[in-house]
Amino acid sequence: MIPRLDMQALAAGDPPTLREMRRAAEEIGFAVLFNTPLSAARIRFVLAAYGAFFAQPAEVKAQVDMARTGSNRGWGAPGSEQVDPEANPDYKEVFDCGFALPPGDPRAALPVYAPNHWPVRPVGFEPVIRAYYDDALIVARGVLRGIALSIGADADYFEGKFDCPMALLRGNYYPPRPDWAGGRDFGIAAHTDYGCLTLLATDGQAGLEVKPRGQEGWLPLQAAPGEFIINFGEMLEMWTGGRVVATLHRVTGGAGERISVPLFFNPNVDTNVAPEGDAPISAGDHLARRYGETYLHLKGRT
Repeated sequence: MIPRLDMQALAAGDPPTLREMRRAAEEIGFAVLFNTPLSAARIRFVLAAYGAFFAQPAEVKAQVDMARTGSNRGWGAPGSEQVDPEANPDYKEVFDCGFALPPGDPRAALPVYAPNHWPVRPVGFEPVIRAYYDDALIVARGVLRGIALSIGADADYFEGKFDCPMALLRGNYYPPRPDWAGGRDFGIAAHTDYGCLTLLATDGQAGLEVKPRGQEGWLPLQAAPGEFIINFGEMLEMWTGGRVVATLHRVTGGAGERISVPLFFNPNVDTNVAPEGDAPISAGDHLARRYGETYLHLKGRT
């Protein structure tokens, strides 16, 4: 069973909650988080903003097409990503934004800190998404402290490594599964997330499936608005020497549409995420390589 974690109990260091976090981190790779500062009404408001953006004609969304940016900022059309080389490109649409650096910061030249590309329509989209981004970062930092405590590290183990995070906020739009879809077609094909921690808000619709290690078949997982699905990525698995696990998941798609909003929370670009004793690996290099393997407009650039 996927653990359910009370955010306030986690922040208070409640021993049973920390034990469940440890089980999620070391055995399953997923958990459901509730009782956070982000209410169900707030999440529905954010989901509605993404829904209004995705409902626009393709030619309107194409004004912020990330294929023209050289990075992962803006709109990604259906078929613009291929997370599994054995599957066809994913048929979902996305909108990506990231951490805004202060003016004059030299790191702005790096693709992982590329400037955001905001649409003119729908009106008010940018401030809604910016505000949610900032608040979701606070929740993600709290979850990281809980992870550190649960695996026996100091609560501040990750402090100082996420003050300029390569944190990517994404809106995913999964349309109803197309009539033409076959066995190699997915909203998003089977993959593990690339970074450290994912904080996922959803509209409550079914669609996400996970495959915990050692288990047969795929396990459906959903959470209502106001609750969050959290999972751990390849970078955190590497960083902890395999103690925290990154778990396969996918969205096959069904009869209805679905919107989800993951925050991919990753450390500062120069953070060494190699296991202790290994040759250094920078977080930025790891993400740049994985992005280059996934986004079709970036393939061959890394």
